[in-house]
Amino acid sequence: MTETIARTRTRGWWLDVLALAGFVAISLALANGVFLGFDQSVADWAFAHQPKPAYWTARVLNYLGQGGQVLTPVALILTGILVHRTRSVRAVLPFAAAFVLTYLTIGPAKIFFDRAAPRFKGPEKTVLFNPHASGDLAMSYPSGHMGNVLVWYAVFAILITALLRRQLTRWEWFSLRVLPVVIVFVTTVYLGYHWVTDSVAGVLLGLVLARLLTRIPYDRIPLPGLRGWSRPAGL
Repeated sequence: MTETIARTRTRGWWLDVLALAGFVAISLALANGVFLGFDQSVADWAFAHQPKPAYWTARVLNYLGQGGQVLTPVALILTGILVHRTRSVRAVLPFAAAFVLTYLTIGPAKIFFDRAAPRFKGPEKTVLFNPHASGDLAMSYPSGHMGNVLVWYAVFAILITALLRRQLTRWEWFSLRVLPVVIVFVTTVYLGYHWVTDSVAGVLLGLVLARLLTRIPYDRIPLPGLRGWSRPAGL
C-alpha cells in the first residue's frame, strides 16, 4: 500500500513506550485513589454547565468518535471503494487489523477495569473495579470513544492516502489525525460519557494502536493468490 504521511512519521518506539508507561501509571494511580476527586469535580462542573445549544452541539460532534455507528461504516465504505479500484484483497487489511486490535485490547481492558461512567447513579462510581457498575454505564475505563477515534482515523488516513495515490498534506493529516481527537475528547468529557482520566487513558492506548497500524507493511504481507484479483503496484 502506498506510503502514508502517518507511516513516514512512525519512526522509533520511544513514543509508544511513553504512552504505554503513561497508561500503566494512570491505571495504578486510579487504583490507589488518585485523581478520583479531580474526575468528579470536572464531571460536576460539566453537568452544571450544559445549556441546550452547547449540549446538542456536543452531542452531534461526539459522533466523530462513535465506532459502530459512524467510524466502522465509513471505514467499510472507504475499504470497499479501494477494493473496487485496486481489485486487491490487500485493501481490506487495514480495516481488519484495526478491528482485531481494538477487539483484543480496548474491550478486554474495559471489562477488566470495570469502572462506571460519570452518569452512573450507583455508589463509588469513580473507582476502578467497581462491583456496583453494570449496564450501559459500566466499563468506562479506558474510553472507547478515544481509542476508536485514534485507531479508525489512522485507518482513514491509510485508505485515503491509497485512494489519492499521494501523501496527505499537513492540513489533511491534522484534520484526520488530530482535530477529531481534540473534539471527541472535549465532548466526551463535557457530556459525561467518560471521566477525564478515562479519556486520557483512551488516548494513550489508542495512540499505541494507531502507530502500530501505520507500521504494518500491508504491501508485503504474504497472501494466497485469488483468481481474478491482481496486486497493483503500490498496494
